[in-house]
Amino acid sequence: MTFTAQLLRGVRATLVLWTLTVVVITLPLLGLARLVAPDAASGSLIRRDGQVVGSRLIGQNFRSARYLRGRPAGSPNLAPSNPALKERVAAAASTWQNQGISRPAADLLQDSGSGVDPHISLEAARQQLPRLARERQLPATRLEALLRQNQEGPLGLQAIEPVVNVLAFNLALDQLSPAATTQPPSATSRP
Repeated sequence: MTFTAQLLRGVRATLVLWTLTVVVITLPLLGLARLVAPDAASGSLIRRDGQVVGSRLIGQNFRSARYLRGRPAGSPNLAPSNPALKERVAAAASTWQNQGISRPAADLLQDSGSGVDPHISLEAARQQLPRLARERQLPATRLEALLRQNQEGPLGLQAIEPVVNVLAFNLALDQLSPAATTQPPSATSRP
């Protein structure tokens, strides 16, 4: 068999397998997913005033003091034995301590396994309520009630303890605040 014949045979096999795996299997499954779970199939997007402001499944980085902050994002996963991890956690702890949180919750200091976890523990959220009350000029009891309304879980294996979705809480916070922003939090508070 010549080189050209082998090449054509390989190209044909590739096209057949691609057609089988993409067209015959994947596209019908995507269509079925859109019928069965349209929200999840489209990325669980959160919209505000017709504009996509984020996803319930992917954490966002909020820097403004007017918003609840989630886990650290954008840093590499480091082994526990790596000295850079200890330095990064110490720097994060120092930042939180400068903001009045003497013993920050672990999820405010460390990334999640995926690095994009949209949730934080109720403990981490409660530690930030005094800052939010001060920045938003709201009573802490109103913020605590809002936190309870946005509490999720524990849901099966998803979370061991109740958690709060940071983006959902911040959107609800904008609706609650007397000085609500005119733009979605993802546009006003992220880098």
